[in-house]
Amino acid sequence: MARESSESSTAGRLKQIVQTYKMTRRVDSKVGLVLAGVGIVTFGVILAVGFLIGHPIYAGILGFLLAFLAVAVVFGRRAERAAFGQLEGQPGAAAAVLENVGRGWSVTPAVNMNKSQDLIHRAVGKAGIVLVAEGNPNRVKSLLAAEKRKMARVVIDVPVTDIIVGTGEGEVPLKKLRTTLLKLPRVLPGPKVTEVNDRLRALGDLMKNMPIPKGPMPKGMRMPKGR
Repeated sequence: MARESSESSTAGRLKQIVQTYKMTRRVDSKVGLVLAGVGIVTFGVILAVGFLIGHPIYAGILGFLLAFLAVAVVFGRRAERAAFGQLEGQPGAAAAVLENVGRGWSVTPAVNMNKSQDLIHRAVGKAGIVLVAEGNPNRVKSLLAAEKRKMARVVIDVPVTDIIVGTGEGEVPLKKLRTTLLKLPRVLPGPKVTEVNDRLRALGDLMKNMPIPKGPMPKGMRMPKGR
């Protein structure tokens, strides 16, 4: 059974690599030539050094291993670039990146949005609360402000970081979003992170279950003032 499981795992991994290569090739048509060139050049250089020092066999084995490693590194980078290229500009692209940011982060996609499909996503970790906005920079500022006011009802004394995904000044490119989050200073202990998450989840349930009248507001009706 262990052998069958190992073979199944290997087959699944190979299938995933093939699928990733096909996806990358659709965006990067030269990826095959680039990988072949990297492998041949790396192997050739190491083998040439082996002939010079009188150990071509050992150099050939080492060259093969280094060539394989170089191809894997280059392939990984080009595949990542192709994946981000396909996600760029798509609604929800930032959420897809956040979902893979790694352990220690609790991500809630689309905590706020508008009719133009501008979105606010929330990530909570030891760096505090991070609000990630994607969409028109001018419109998402009002969404960020609204989300902060909503969170202020249940969470205080927790740092909140705003990130607007984009390529403009002061914005974070999609491909750098994960790195930006991971570089934020850790300021909250684990129990505090859990507490903040619980409070924000309760706020979400409260807003979802709040009775909202359907249809237009009656003429002359005033919103109640908070005490």
